[in-house]
Amino acid sequence: MITTERLRLRPATMEDVDFWVDLHADPEVNRFVGAYTAERAEDRLRRISDSWAARSYGLCIVELLDTGEAIGRSGLNWWEEFGETEIGWTFRREHWGNGYATEAAQAVLEWGFGKLDLDQITAMIALGNQASIAVAERLGFTPRRKDTVLGMPCTVYALDRPRA
Repeated sequence: MITTERLRLRPATMEDVDFWVDLHADPEVNRFVGAYTAERAEDRLRRISDSWAARSYGLCIVELLDTGEAIGRSGLNWWEEFGETEIGWTFRREHWGNGYATEAAQAVLEWGFGKLDLDQITAMIALGNQASIAVAERLGFTPRRKDTVLGMPCTVYALDRPRA
C-alpha cells in the first residue's frame, strides 16, 4: 500500500472487476486505453495478480485517502515483449485536472526506483494523448522511441533512476 497526501494506492484484486469495467466505460477515459467487459476485466485483473506474485509489483486502485472512493488506477506493469517496466495512470473523468495522476505516478516512481530498485521506468503513451504526455513531462520523462502497443501507435517515454 502506498499513501500520499491525498491518495491511497492498493493492489488491484479480483474484487475490483465492477470498478474496472465502470472506470473504462466512459468513452473519454477509454479513448486511449480501451473499454472492458467483465470477462476482459477478470482476465486483466488475474494477470495483475500474477504480476504481484511474480514481480512484487503491479497495477493499483487509487482511492481518495479521506473518503476511500476509488477514482482510478496507477502502478507498474511488466512488458515481456519489450523487457520493460511501464508506469500507467487512468482516472475517472470527474477527477481530471486535480493533479491526482501526477501525485499517484510520483509515488509509484519513488516506490519503483527506491524499494524495487528499478533502473528505468517507461510510459507508453498513445499518440494524441496530450493529458498523459503532460503528466509524463511533469514527472521528468522524455520521449525515447515510437512503437506499437496492443495494436496502437505510441511514443515510449522513459525515466532513468536518479543517481545520488
